[in-house]
Amino acid sequence: MHESAQGPRVTPAASRTAQTPRPVPGPRPAPVPRPGRPGPSPAAASRAGDAARPAPPAQRVSQATPGPVPAASPAPSVSAAVPQVQLIPASAEGALDAAEEAVDLLLDTGRAPGDILVLTTGDPHPWAAHELSFGEAAYWALHDAGDDVFYADAAQVQRAAGRPVVVVAANGGPVGTAAAALPVALARAGALLIVCGEPQAINSALGAGV
Repeated sequence: MHESAQGPRVTPAASRTAQTPRPVPGPRPAPVPRPGRPGPSPAAASRAGDAARPAPPAQRVSQATPGPVPAASPAPSVSAAVPQVQLIPASAEGALDAAEEAVDLLLDTGRAPGDILVLTTGDPHPWAAHELSFGEAAYWALHDAGDDVFYADAAQVQRAAGRPVVVVAANGGPVGTAAAALPVALARAGALLIVCGEPQAINSALGAGV
């Protein structure tokens, strides 16, 4: 047997060249997570590094700025607070017919019947006269239900509740009835007051040209 076989085994040169070559110095690769103990992912490490660095001034300003503020509700318009007044010139004899035409136009343009209150200064509307024949309680119950156009005597405007549209037919009646009823009717109208009658008398009752 050869004596060289008994000594320490020497790795051949070819075996040394087969070993994994050492990496060339340069950018270090991201650490590989160890089994059972996961390390931070490259993305998390990058975020951690970013968090450790102070943000530039522009970034700090953007972070301090609050998020988008919801748009404020538009301020109510003047027309929403003060009803619009519309005058339909008519004689005392034609005021009720003019009021009826106004109601028909309102309904045709989409107004709900329950939105409309009609007041008469003279003779009552035929509908009101018919419903009153069943008694005051039944008549005013229809008013409280608010399902349909309601016709009432202008002298009872204080009892009537407000509605979006009030139509006044100045069709005669005691002197001063229209003058007393129109300011209250204006207060009862939520969006629109329509007055059918003599323009001069109506302007005088309302205290302003309309």
